[in-house]
Amino acid sequence: MIPISALQSTAEDLMAKAAIEIPDDYLDGLRGLANIESGELSAFVIQAMLENYEAAKEDRSAMCGDTGVPRWYVKIGNEARIEGGPIALEAALRRATASATKDVPLRPNRVHPLWRTDHDNNVGLNAPEIEYSFHPDADWIELTTVHKGGLFGSDYRMLFPGDGIDGIKRFYLDTLIAFGKRGLACQPAIVGVGLGGSKDICMTLGKQAACLRTVGSVNPDPGIAELEAELKEMGNTIGMGAMGFMGSSMVVDCHIEAGYCHTGGMPMSVHMFCLSSRRACAQVTPDGKAAFRTDPEWFTDYSRRETVEWFPTPQNLKQHA
Repeated sequence: MIPISALQSTAEDLMAKAAIEIPDDYLDGLRGLANIESGELSAFVIQAMLENYEAAKEDRSAMCGDTGVPRWYVKIGNEARIEGGPIALEAALRRATASATKDVPLRPNRVHPLWRTDHDNNVGLNAPEIEYSFHPDADWIELTTVHKGGLFGSDYRMLFPGDGIDGIKRFYLDTLIAFGKRGLACQPAIVGVGLGGSKDICMTLGKQAACLRTVGSVNPDPGIAELEAELKEMGNTIGMGAMGFMGSSMVVDCHIEAGYCHTGGMPMSVHMFCLSSRRACAQVTPDGKAAFRTDPEWFTDYSRRETVEWFPTPQNLKQHA
């Protein structure tokens, strides 16, 4: 039985880590871009941000004044048992969000869309978002918090099978150029691309690809991995660098996640994480101990499984003969 107190205290620690400590994989990717950035203003911005990250760690304060909109990703082992059940877990995550908003502190960004009601704690209707996944043969729970910018940095388009790879590239470039010219994202950033699914799943996959995969990771499908590398290179050759200034450092990495879709369409979403790539993860075991890390390991062979074991009936076999 995993103690609810351990889950809440771990969640509170994660909120602080995500706001203050930028993951090493992202920092390494950003430093790599800094070494080859030729645009004067773009290079200046990257260097300033790298220095800001170090100052935040030393001062133990949030590295950006806009701490985004905190959200949770929860992976539950099939054998895990939670003290108080899933309702208690959700309550603990909401309490941890409110506590961290006061203690880190985080900027209270969440308000009612119409009445602008602000509880001053980043908690409200459907906030923070909590997404779940499951894992076989495990008795732990993994908590991941992501502090993602909450205004812009995402787009969607319904493509069609005839658009093909060229259509994917065109929408990708259109989106990045619009983000840079209109100030709709803080780059350099990890770009996530969702392909397929229904519209909501397409958007979810793209956001997860941006927020839950580490720099340097590749999709296990060789064809998708090749497209990821090509899109990353393309994104850095459109003449834009940090914060939309002239340069060649738009994309720290590009990740693609796919889902089966309707035969007549090819939905696509594009998401840019943030120049402040804020994520933190911990695995909590039944003894209440937490092991912290920065790689959420959200996408696994199990989560990417394509089909289901099933046994055709004689009627099925006859129809497909």
